[in-house]
Amino acid sequence: MTSQDQLTAAQRTEALEQLLTERGLVDPKVMDGFIETYETKVGPLNGAKVVARAWVDPEYKQRLLQDGTAAIKELGFGGPQGEHIVVVENTPTVHNVTVCTLCSCYPWPVLGLPPSWYKDPAYRARIVREPRTVLAEMGLELDDDVEIIVRDSSSEVRWMVLPERPAGTEDFTEEELIPLITRDALVGVAKVTL
Repeated sequence: MTSQDQLTAAQRTEALEQLLTERGLVDPKVMDGFIETYETKVGPLNGAKVVARAWVDPEYKQRLLQDGTAAIKELGFGGPQGEHIVVVENTPTVHNVTVCTLCSCYPWPVLGLPPSWYKDPAYRARIVREPRTVLAEMGLELDDDVEIIVRDSSSEVRWMVLPERPAGTEDFTEEELIPLITRDALVGVAKVTL
């Protein structure tokens, strides 16, 4: 999607909201509440904050890997679809990637709404059978000696990836690290880069 398409989509969204509001079908305060929820309370920014904290605080990282749900709640994130989150760490020799082969179970409190490709039957089937190929198609080339572990989310357990911290960020503050961390890295289909 180009920036022109994004601008057009934003304009269309605003026009639709205005039309629905004028016709009394949508309460602007309710819409503002939804927007604020997905901008500040639920979403990949929350996951990025969790990862950045783990990168700068070894004790928090240990708690996160031992009990993801509790450690995530320490930062104030939780709720529906976040009742049991297990966090797994990517290393130079092991790369985790998540999927929900049955539907689209996903840790909403830390990742927001699942992207359309995550729900796509082709991704759900292929990432299990041929993870290296699917990751390469998505732009992530991994060396042959890197073990890939596919984590299948369910209604009982939702997975989140603790990505590798990129070289050159050793002196970054927690706040400087947050913008580097993407939803795709938290799912495991990308790495965090500078």
